[in-house]
Amino acid sequence: MKVNAILDSIDQGAIALPKFQRGYVWNRAQVRGLMHSLYHRHPVGGLLVWLTGTDEAEARGDHQLQPGYVKLLLDGQQRVTSLHAIIRGEAPPFFEGNADAFTGLRFHLEAESFEFYAPIKMADDPLWVDVTRVMSSDGLSEAMSAAMTAAMGGSEGTGDGDAMDRAQRHVSRLNQLNTIRDVEFHIDEVTGQDKTLDVVVDIFNRVNSGGTKLSKGDLALAKICAEWPGARDEMNRLLGKWTAAGFSFSLDWLLRNANAILRGRAEFSALEGVETSEFRDGLKRAEKAIDKHLNLIGGRLGLDHGSVLGGTGAFPLMNRFLDQRGGRYVDQEEQDAMLYWYVQSFLWGRYASATETTLNVDLVQISPPDGAADRLIAQLRQNRGDLTITANDFIGWSRGSRFYPLLYMLTRVGHARDWGSGIELRQSLLGYQAQLELHHIFPKARLYKLDYSRPDVNALANFSFLTMETNNQISDEEPASYLPRLQEAHPGAIESHWIPSDPELWKIENYHDFLDERRRLLAVAANQFLGSLFRGEVPETPEEERDMVGLGAERAANGHGSDDEEQAIDAVNQWVASRGFASGAVNFELSADDGSQVAVLDLAWPDGLQPGLTDRVALLLNEAPEVEQAAGKYGYRFFTTGDDLMTYVQTELEDALPDGS
Repeated sequence: MKVNAILDSIDQGAIALPKFQRGYVWNRAQVRGLMHSLYHRHPVGGLLVWLTGTDEAEARGDHQLQPGYVKLLLDGQQRVTSLHAIIRGEAPPFFEGNADAFTGLRFHLEAESFEFYAPIKMADDPLWVDVTRVMSSDGLSEAMSAAMTAAMGGSEGTGDGDAMDRAQRHVSRLNQLNTIRDVEFHIDEVTGQDKTLDVVVDIFNRVNSGGTKLSKGDLALAKICAEWPGARDEMNRLLGKWTAAGFSFSLDWLLRNANAILRGRAEFSALEGVETSEFRDGLKRAEKAIDKHLNLIGGRLGLDHGSVLGGTGAFPLMNRFLDQRGGRYVDQEEQDAMLYWYVQSFLWGRYASATETTLNVDLVQISPPDGAADRLIAQLRQNRGDLTITANDFIGWSRGSRFYPLLYMLTRVGHARDWGSGIELRQSLLGYQAQLELHHIFPKARLYKLDYSRPDVNALANFSFLTMETNNQISDEEPASYLPRLQEAHPGAIESHWIPSDPELWKIENYHDFLDERRRLLAVAANQFLGSLFRGEVPETPEEERDMVGLGAERAANGHGSDDEEQAIDAVNQWVASRGFASGAVNFELSADDGSQVAVLDLAWPDGLQPGLTDRVALLLNEAPEVEQAAGKYGYRFFTTGDDLMTYVQTELEDALPDGS
């Protein structure tokens, strides 16, 4: 079938996408590769469709399917979506993904190359033509006329023959581009009464696992969606709800939570044979348990947004436990013991490696539920030897440190007060729109000027959290200057952040001594709070601080500000995503097999920018040599500037044009 006929069939509802398929995942390099191959008439593979009755078909999108029979795409979604968007000028009805991957494609009439629009490079060059415009009803004739005019008016100095030859060459290339619509795709059909949903999903899994790789969660979800096509939409709705509340989770994570509740196991294969009604019920129970724990952890521990929510790997276990209890803890003592275990689990990297194996070991510990928290804590002690926090544990640095959430937690629950206003830094006192900002006690600029290293400058012991107003007022003053003034204005506020009381330690020449003493004070405060939590001595959470999820976008507004370096990291991440690649993980924790933290990578793609198909990549800004060595040891191709990483994306991924796509 010709490309144009395939696109017509999509518009008419004769070809659609089954709901169990995941969304569009291609990047710009793959789109360019496809167009390059089709332009040169290189083979790009055929399509695989499932011919099934329209009444039984569960398709993505809200467009009307043709009566009788419909062809559901099992293989070819990425190619067909790209072609529909480029040729028709809009994505097909079943599209779900990043439209930047195919928007703004241009073709160079002389070089015969495809690139995405770059204003500086292309704005005044008539040889760059808009591919989508050329494909439109009157766009080809306009492009041919413009090509003739440009060729005839720019004959001198080209060395390509006379103007007429050049004009004819460009017109011929435009025609070749336009006739991509006439390229034939071979279509294989899966049909017959024996082709049940289960059989079709198995075929889909085998075919697609060899292309853009599916995660174990994708494969499990494909099976579930065969019976309940709306499963993915419902799970995306839940993820959207939590994103609006400031918590970003993956679909695999949500699926693992439902799996733990339904089967008491970590591996997705445990979902084999689960009935649709059972999965629906399990997902509802998972939602309730997740909401409960987000509210509990946010309200009781102060970890009220995603960037400080440590240990999401512990949620499947806690949710399984809560579900066994009928959705409620027996009493506050049991609840706080589980919260104590939760904090200790992320501080010591309980689920940092071998997640499924470790989770299965711990799931055994919560059955029966009576005494489960004590057994989990004993398991941690057996692995760690001691759960006491020492000053050395706060030697870490950057927001990627496991002890960063603990520092934020202590600020929220330890009655820390804002230095500029004296107000306690709790949600109920600040108001839901009051944003806390990360404050460097010793200003970064002044420390860098004295040649302190990045780990020293961004040491956890140099961090505190203040209101935006106070942070701006302090600006880049040295603590020896501003701390006495604030101490006099609001007695006790400085000390509430575990700041050493000796003014000699506020001098920049004594910076390392300051760090040592503050680490000691933080360790004492951490042990005191966690001990009180374990013993059930922490007062009940105020009612106004119990609904992290229900506050939605208001909750997401709370957080902490970023500095210039982190803004640069975010800018690179957004740029990469705009090219159609996966977003990277900020402050990614690199862990050893035993769960110990090896290093924190500023920005990382542990599965590659094109998951499963490209190398591991990391961005390391001003990092120490040992961090670079660790990244290399664990198989990361790392870059030390954003420009270098972007050059890699452009030259080695986007410019690497495959013959087939």
